[in-house]
Amino acid sequence: MPKTKQKATVLRKTQETQIRISLSIDGSGKSQIKTGLPFLNHMLTSLAKHGLFDLEVNAKGDLEVDIHHTNEDIGIVLGQAFAKALGKKEGIRRFGFFSIPMDEALVRVSLDFSGRHSFLVLKTKGVKFSRLETYSFHDATEFLRAFGQHAGINLTVEIVNGEDSHHIIEAMFKATAKALDMATQRDERVRGVPSTKGAL
Repeated sequence: MPKTKQKATVLRKTQETQIRISLSIDGSGKSQIKTGLPFLNHMLTSLAKHGLFDLEVNAKGDLEVDIHHTNEDIGIVLGQAFAKALGKKEGIRRFGFFSIPMDEALVRVSLDFSGRHSFLVLKTKGVKFSRLETYSFHDATEFLRAFGQHAGINLTVEIVNGEDSHHIIEAMFKATAKALDMATQRDERVRGVPSTKGAL
């Protein structure tokens, strides 16, 4: 099924960060990612590739202080780009879900472009995390929280298995990409906005 064929560019400037993101939802997986955070570059490249989004990210932040501002603000701007590109969300499937296994890790992601107050539900019961010095599980969580809030998404991430933080985080981003791909596709049977309320 074809996607929405919509694009968006969002620019955000604060005293802590300067971020510009261009997104084409109906893309082919091409990306140019410059965040100043090598691991996040890798994750966003993977997000574009597996979601079949064309994505350009250029970010400068106060990395000499901490990665927090840059990481969170990129999540904010990417969420805003999805919200802007989807517009009224007419004809989209709205819901998406996917499971990704990566070595010992298994992650499930379910999401809804509800447009209402967003939630990030994270389930990690019994999972052990190894140390990842450059980008932590907490950083990935904060990125997804900011992204979901500004995209208008209800997002549930279930870490079913895993010990290696790299594998877990990468599976999180890949599963999110595939779920986003599903949710943003058009369904020819859907007329207007996919909600009984008539708006999302």
